[in-house]
Amino acid sequence: MGIASVIRSEFALRNRRHGRQRLWRLLLGALLGTLLGTLLGTLLGTSAHAQTCQTAADMDASVRSPLETAAKRYFEMSARGDAAALKQSSIAAVASSFAGIEAAVKENQAAFTGAKATVRPPFLLTVEGPEPLARAEFLCGVFGKSGQTKDSAVFVLPNLPPGKYSVTILDVNGGQDAKTLTFVLQQAGADWKLAGFFPKSSQAAGHDAAWFTQRVRDFKAKGQHHNAWLYYREAIALSAPVDFMSTLATDQLYDEAQAAQPSDVPANEHIVDMSAGGKIYHLTEIFPLAVGDDFDVVVKYQAADVSNTAHTFQENTAVIKALVAKYPEFREAFAGVVARAVEPSGRDYGSLMAMKEHRIIESQRLARL
Repeated sequence: MGIASVIRSEFALRNRRHGRQRLWRLLLGALLGTLLGTLLGTLLGTSAHAQTCQTAADMDASVRSPLETAAKRYFEMSARGDAAALKQSSIAAVASSFAGIEAAVKENQAAFTGAKATVRPPFLLTVEGPEPLARAEFLCGVFGKSGQTKDSAVFVLPNLPPGKYSVTILDVNGGQDAKTLTFVLQQAGADWKLAGFFPKSSQAAGHDAAWFTQRVRDFKAKGQHHNAWLYYREAIALSAPVDFMSTLATDQLYDEAQAAQPSDVPANEHIVDMSAGGKIYHLTEIFPLAVGDDFDVVVKYQAADVSNTAHTFQENTAVIKALVAKYPEFREAFAGVVARAVEPSGRDYGSLMAMKEHRIIESQRLARL
């Protein structure tokens, strides 16, 4: 939410889970392209884009302090539910399309009220040039021969206009649950205006990234590779406060997840066919989803039409049963299975079956044999 669709909502996190490649390898090529473009621009006498990042350690106190002050002020507005003040403090492009941020403020106010917010060291991003960058990539901090280090970060933002920006992250604790709140700020004169608002829970189903990573190790030791891969994806999702940020931790988890990805799961636009009830279903996606204290697995498949919900429910049920029969290890890792039939238009219809319900159905079926 923010920079008027430039930075996508943190709820687009699901898209990243579906097979995004490790950023560092891509950035090496992009960086080479940027350097080449700069050289050509110099040779041809044309202006070229430049993008730079400063960490908090690189900033003077006169730069860092206003960023931290602005972030604290915007958090206080959020905790009060004062969306009007946030809107007034936003850049014009964000203020003109503020409904998403206003809804997020309302949704998270209870968690922010009475909580303590600690500001992490901010990042300062600068884009120079005559027009927006189609893909602005910022390498922040010190990088080693293998890529990121413990104090580095990478930010990738699409269609970013020239200007000075800050990514400032707050850890919010003491409320209903642990959260992070990330602000993207844009400099406007002497002020830092709100250009992006990204609240995110630090836990899924009551557990943090470290817990999911440990569960990955446990599943791998048991030979439950499908469970391990899906838990990797949740660990990755929880390891960074926003989707457009990559760290050493996320890079390491990406590498491990890619190496552990089973060949028989739908991922990276790879469709898997599965037989259920005498019919072949084309599975397009599978991913984990936390809902409250439950941790479920979701599978999407192609459907011609979902308007007949009774029929679609039957097909969803068949897909769920076939999926659990194919991957019985899911019974140990997930509270339930969600099947979503998706039309070519994008309209879908989903059904949930709890694992305990599936066990009852299976035991009844076996008793009749």
